Amino acid sequence: MTTPHNATGWTLPIGSTPDSCVTHFRLWAENARRTVTLVLYERDGKTISAQHPMIPADHGYFSLSLAGVKPGTRYRYQVDDRPPLPDPASRAQPDGVHGASAVVDLAAFRWTDAGWRGVPLDQLIIYEVHVGTATPEGTFESLIGQLDALVDLGITALELMPIADFPGTRNWGYDGVNLFAPARAYGGAIGLQRLVNAAHSRGLAVLLDVVYNHLGPDGNYLRQFSERYFTDLHHTPWGSALNLDDPDCPQVREYFIANACSWLHEYHLDGLRLDATHAIVDAGDTPFLRALAEQVRAQCPPDRHFLLMAEDERNLPRLAQPLDAGGYGLDGIWTDDFHHQVRVMLTGEQDSYYQNFSGSAPDLARTMQQGWFYTGQVEPQSGHARGAPADSLPYPAFIYCIQNHDQVGNRATGDRLHHTVALDRYRVASALLLLAPATPLLFMGQEWAASTPFLFFTDHHPELGRQVTQGRRAEFAEFTAFTHTEVPDPQELATFTQSRLHWAERDQPPHIGILSLYQHLIALRRTHPALQAPDREQTQIVDLTARTLMLRRTCPDGACVVAFLHFGDAHVTLNLPAFMPVPLTLVCDSEAAEFGGSGALPIANVIHLHTPRALVFATA
Repeated sequence: MTTPHNATGWTLPIGSTPDSCVTHFRLWAENARRTVTLVLYERDGKTISAQHPMIPADHGYFSLSLAGVKPGTRYRYQVDDRPPLPDPASRAQPDGVHGASAVVDLAAFRWTDAGWRGVPLDQLIIYEVHVGTATPEGTFESLIGQLDALVDLGITALELMPIADFPGTRNWGYDGVNLFAPARAYGGAIGLQRLVNAAHSRGLAVLLDVVYNHLGPDGNYLRQFSERYFTDLHHTPWGSALNLDDPDCPQVREYFIANACSWLHEYHLDGLRLDATHAIVDAGDTPFLRALAEQVRAQCPPDRHFLLMAEDERNLPRLAQPLDAGGYGLDGIWTDDFHHQVRVMLTGEQDSYYQNFSGSAPDLARTMQQGWFYTGQVEPQSGHARGAPADSLPYPAFIYCIQNHDQVGNRATGDRLHHTVALDRYRVASALLLLAPATPLLFMGQEWAASTPFLFFTDHHPELGRQVTQGRRAEFAEFTAFTHTEVPDPQELATFTQSRLHWAERDQPPHIGILSLYQHLIALRRTHPALQAPDREQTQIVDLTARTLMLRRTCPDGACVVAFLHFGDAHVTLNLPAFMPVPLTLVCDSEAAEFGGSGALPIANVIHLHTPRALVFATA
């Protein structure tokens, strides 16, 4: 059964939109003093074929509808007598971010997901992917070939790192400059539609990482159309802030909110991860994030799950509190405190922000009980108070990980957690993540302990590339662990190719054992009723020793899961009857041979743990 594209009738209010008769062009160009001209090109994107004056409208907008303009037509906008520039709302940049834009008929795609409603927050198991390194081809369509493996693993949502088109052919995506144009290197708009449709046919949601706090330094032409896209009143780590709080300039907010609605309507995406929302500077009466949530929610049918998640280091519960309770109305928050506590527990690292965390079992238990660790106390590194209590938030609102693109790729050599710690400890950390009541996020390859690193890579022009390389190497001066490490050059092609996954190693030891553990634990999470009841009242997290946790999850019908997670080598004695309200069955031993471990432990009322191990008991 097929469904007509964009059955809601929503259309993008800017950019180029073809229909059966004409193509509509609309642009905000407040800088124009006299005219804005639509410049059309031949297929080479260089030879001008026609020029058409656009019609001015209120508030700095210009528009024009033309017959005979077909999909694939290249075009630019010329403001007054300045050089023609790409469309700020371009759907495709086939010749690169500095080239002409191209008209794309997104309505031509025939969707087959009419009955799809998305995945609720409390059912999310997220798999974060960088499209360019997830497969040898590095495209949306090649990623379709791995969807069945993710379904077999038990994943419910694919999360794509940013795909807005960027300079060159390789990038993490956070240097994107064409926010409405899925990267040409990945297969463009139609490739993305095919990926999303294929994912939905397998029961997988697709989330997208978007960047609304800055644009990249190369190919960003917004200022040429309006100086008011940015403000000098606020600054971010990337320069002047976007002008999101000027009540006399709603067009900037409209631009980004239209982008969010485009992913919902035109690509059928199931949610957005909003990058670094702590860097969105907004002193307006109605915060941008709240306005975004309100307008996106208004676009969704009542039974459609479209999730909004913030990456935010401030530990602010209001981000995920409901709109009618005065919150911002987001669904979840990436919560780094859990990752940092686990990392310090496993490695003892104390460089940079890790000095804010002890990594002890008591502090890890406190982090999980509260959702995050910092609830208003002072951080040693910054000397400032951070966070607020989050008792009002449900556990699934906290997005937990033991690896993600930042925590791997922002290490000097892109080393993953299992490259640093022994696999027995890695298995314990993995069990804690997958049994916790928070929403788990996996970084691609984590489930089989991939051998490949994930490095930071770019493909900028030589001058900017040199600055990036120098800045990258200076960044690690404060990390003693990398004092004598040569930081790979982000500009080198090898830095990118080394980061590609090798899916074939999943069938080889030791990777096959780790994969088996992940499949087993995810299946348990998705099927056992006690692990599907993430209420705070039904979750107990207790530190038994400085390096041992007990996690108990129950539900009203009596179903129960009890997990003992021992991270250290010191001897621990467990008197099982003291921790179990009813007799339970062992359902997972992280050291079982099938998981690549040293062998399962004989179970008795008293158990002695000498090495890292996770033991999981449950009602039948």
